[in-house]
Amino acid sequence: MRLDSLDRQLLNLIQSSFPITPEPYRELAETLGTSEEEVLARLERLIACGVIRRLGPVFDSRMLGYCGTLAALKVPLERIPEVAAVVNSFPGVTHNYLREGDYNMWFTLLEENPDRLEAVLEEIKKRTGITEVLNLPSKRVFKIRVNFDLGEE
Repeated sequence: MRLDSLDRQLLNLIQSSFPITPEPYRELAETLGTSEEEVLARLERLIACGVIRRLGPVFDSRMLGYCGTLAALKVPLERIPEVAAVVNSFPGVTHNYLREGDYNMWFTLLEENPDRLEAVLEEIKKRTGITEVLNLPSKRVFKIRVNFDLGEE
């Protein structure tokens, strides 16, 4: 998909300064020098074509008392779709990737406490039959945010 200058400006703006106001799309439009209808149409198009996966708040899970881990499984290649479906069925799984190497399925998991986190990992083992799971809990966060500067066209 080709992005024009206004698409790029809009994407840059919503990444870092989405207005928390009664009429956020109107405020975005004013900042960009266009109409609210144009902003909404562009956002709908960018969502429909997959450029924007989600438009909404991002909470600091640690501030809400949650704990997280990076986990990895050794999954036989022929079982990837099946195991991915099991892992993805847990609401606390935020990301799930296939990678090279013995431990080839890596996912992040957030839960309300360490006991619940361990219980989910045990349930994944039980439902998949995969017993080798790396559990690499977060100890300290160094960076968690990314903004893509899309520049001008």
